[in-house]
Amino acid sequence: MNRANSGVNLAVLRGHNAALVLDLLRTAGDEGISRLELAERTGLTPQGVSKITARLREQGLVTEAGRRASTGGKPRTVLRLVPDAGYAVGLHLDRDELTAVLVDLAGTVVAERRAPLAFGAGGDAVVEAAASEVEALLRDVEAAGGSHAEDPGHPDAQGLDGQGLDGQAPKAQASKAQASNPQDPDAQDPGVHPDAPTPRVLGVGVALPGPLDHSSGVLHRVTGFPEWDGFPLRDALAGRLGLPVVVDKDTNAAALGLALAGCGDSFAYLHLGTGLGAGLVLGGAPYRGPHTGAGEFGHQVIQLDGPLCGCGNRGCIEALCLAAVASGSFAEAARVLGEGAANMVGLLDIDLVLLGGRTVAAAEERFVEGVRAVLGERARRGGTVEVPVLRAPGSQSVVVEGAAQLVLAPLYGRAHGRFPGQPEGQKAPANRNDRNLS
Repeated sequence: MNRANSGVNLAVLRGHNAALVLDLLRTAGDEGISRLELAERTGLTPQGVSKITARLREQGLVTEAGRRASTGGKPRTVLRLVPDAGYAVGLHLDRDELTAVLVDLAGTVVAERRAPLAFGAGGDAVVEAAASEVEALLRDVEAAGGSHAEDPGHPDAQGLDGQGLDGQAPKAQASKAQASNPQDPDAQDPGVHPDAPTPRVLGVGVALPGPLDHSSGVLHRVTGFPEWDGFPLRDALAGRLGLPVVVDKDTNAAALGLALAGCGDSFAYLHLGTGLGAGLVLGGAPYRGPHTGAGEFGHQVIQLDGPLCGCGNRGCIEALCLAAVASGSFAEAARVLGEGAANMVGLLDIDLVLLGGRTVAAAEERFVEGVRAVLGERARRGGTVEVPVLRAPGSQSVVVEGAAQLVLAPLYGRAHGRFPGQPEGQKAPANRNDRNLS
């Protein structure tokens, strides 16, 4: 029995146990998994697993996938996740471009749209642009036959643990869930706005430059865009779309997606696009800090008399990197990025550095080799272990797909990256669909 993934047979933890079972069904893929195997891997009783899977089947999340021969007795019925039982939208709001994806419950991208974005136009204009692209994305899928609006079985938009997408139950949705059955932590509320577009969408995850407050979905003074300070993006977009919304920094969303993909328990994701930031995974979970302020990597000052940065300081890594890129010197940009990465490795003692973002993608090999060279030299001088530097898997889509995972991860009990009940330092079961690092 895998105690690291063990569940608990207590009524108050039924939501946790359902998420645990659903995640094992997700990682099993099309081959599926039997109830007996689920019981063995979770530590739940067979009766407990049967009750959970019966509820999941009623909700349309799980179906039978045939039978498998057993070592004795009758063949075992195999269950699998129904990927198209629900969807999540991922939005990446960059300073000059918007990317939207629709992913199914297995995390597979089924549709994508890109459009120019004037981030400096302010909150109201960006909310309208984002909402219009989401609606167009869903219309495209519906026109292609991807709608499940007539299917009566649907999963809870708040996730199986009864919490909102940001870990706190939205007032309107929480009241409906409590009215359904206040004694049942797994009571399923439809969670779908009556005017919500189809196909059935669990929510919208939004990734964008920080700083911001992840818990409230309110932006602070985004570098170069002070007009965003205090804008309630989560509530504004949720009100416009009639869907649950969760907001996080672009780097944090990417870090969550990479942690779920099995990239490791201790790493930094450095994102160099129109700006520079870092997403941190420590102890298997994305680290945001108490004020969502962790990972403001680009505004480390490494040259006291350096060029003025948009944040108001001089000699920030972001300003130096972007200036080098603008002059066509990718080698210099990589060297600067490497110095900052080496500082972070020395401070946090992480195991891995992953690089991504549009600017990195434009000269991927030079950035990877340049940052690797700086870290290698630092390690040799200090007599320490050299930390690997790699391109982030799916580097050009890692942020927007990570944004969708902001919605899906709570459904599987993975809101914080780590497998439910998984001790720090121990990796979650590998997903057969995960992409290898390269």
